[in-house]
Amino acid sequence: MDDWLKDSDEVEASWVTVDLAIFTLRGDHLMVLLVDRGVEPFLGRPALPGGYVQKSETLREGALRELREEAGIDGGALHLEQLGAYGDPGRDPRGRVVTVAYLALGPDLPVPVGGTDAENAYWATVEELGRDGTRLAFDHSEILAEALEEVRRKLEYTPVATAFCASEFTLSELRTVYEVVWGQSLDPSNFRRKVLGTTGFVEATGGQRMPSTGRPAALYRRGSAWVLSPPLLRAGGQPA
Repeated sequence: MDDWLKDSDEVEASWVTVDLAIFTLRGDHLMVLLVDRGVEPFLGRPALPGGYVQKSETLREGALRELREEAGIDGGALHLEQLGAYGDPGRDPRGRVVTVAYLALGPDLPVPVGGTDAENAYWATVEELGRDGTRLAFDHSEILAEALEEVRRKLEYTPVATAFCASEFTLSELRTVYEVVWGQSLDPSNFRRKVLGTTGFVEATGGQRMPSTGRPAALYRRGSAWVLSPPLLRAGGQPA
C-alpha cells in the first residue's frame, strides 16, 4: 500500500451491497417490488430488496440470494442485468457502502413473501409511487427512477419488452407492455407493422389464441435480434 494511503485519515473500510429494481406487469399497471425494512437504519421505510454481498459470492449470486431471502422469489428465470454502481458518501448511515444495482424484469411475477431483514414484501404501482412522492430508504428512489428510465429506453432499442410476456404472446399483449411502460397509447395497426417489419424482433409460433370474442390471434415468441433496427421510438423521443 502507498505510504500516503497508510497515513491518510480519510481511508476507511468499504462494504459492497446489491439492490434490485424488479419490474413486472399486472393488469394494466407497471409494478415494482418493494420491502419494508425490518431493521435499522430506516426501520419500517420502503426500500428495494437487497443486502450485503457475501465473501464467497459473485455480485449476481448475491442479487439472486437476496431476492430469494427477502421476497421468496426465484430470480433464475428473470431478465437480470446490472444497472450501475452507486457509492455517494453518506448514502448509508452505517458507513461507506457501495451498492451495485440490478435491473430485473419478468411476466406477472408471484406474490412476494418477506423474509430475513425485510418486514414485508409487496408489489407497488410505479404510477402511485410517483404520484404520492414516497421516499424510499437510502438512495433507492434515485436508483428506481434511473431503472425505470432504463427500461423505457431499452424498449426502444432492444426486444426486452418480451421479458414482460409469457413464452408465447400475441401482438396485442406485446403492445400493452409498451403502452403501460411508456404511458402512451399506440395505434394497433402501426405497432403491428413496425414489429413485424423489424427483423428478428418476434417470430410466429404457428399457434393461435382464441379470445372470448372476435377472431383468433396469432401467437409469437421472441426472435433472435438483440438490437432493434429500426428502433421503436416513444412519441417525441421523450420519457413518458
